[in-house]
Amino acid sequence: MSNFRDWKLTDLENRFQLRRKHNLAALETWLNGEEEISDFEKSTLAYFSKNMFQNVLFWNKQELAMHFIGAILTLVNFTSCKSNLYGLREISGKVDEEEMSGSPDGMIAAGLGEPEVPYFCFFEYEKDCEPTINPIGPCLAAMLVAQSKNEENLPIYGVTIVGENWRFWVLEGRNYDISGSYSGGVEKIYDIFRILKRLKRIVAVRVGVEI
Repeated sequence: MSNFRDWKLTDLENRFQLRRKHNLAALETWLNGEEEISDFEKSTLAYFSKNMFQNVLFWNKQELAMHFIGAILTLVNFTSCKSNLYGLREISGKVDEEEMSGSPDGMIAAGLGEPEVPYFCFFEYEKDCEPTINPIGPCLAAMLVAQSKNEENLPIYGVTIVGENWRFWVLEGRNYDISGSYSGGVEKIYDIFRILKRLKRIVAVRVGVEI
């Protein structure tokens, strides 16, 4: 059984016939969805951004997760009565007879206390200076396993984060696409938050809850 962290993008493309499809509709719809951001959320995000700017060159991976990524995810609040945001929970599955497993840095899954079916979003994040691993392959490998556990043709969503830079992914069938880079600086942090709030709405519709 292979681990998600053993996979590189080119290996995944060759093994599973994955292809990047530019301007994939599911990604464009996600990135461009409108969501309201309150004054409280705006001021809180500005604080997060300022703190990140002062510290991001010095933070290790855990500090980046605690002080910046986790703070933004908590503000979005992905917890519902039917799903939750989980960290470092192991998932495994078989994709084209290839057994794969791993513990993504984060995922949204059905189940309030324990992840049951991984639904949408996987995070792999690394510090900006000398990352220990390229997060693209592990993230996409985890998304493939999530796809195997969901209804056919439903998009799977992912995020890779290196330092202050976020890139958003969609896997649909064997096509994938990736956004440009969104910096956690004050100019783009509102877009990051809006995209995550849109993901929360997508999750809510999929599991059948109101937000």
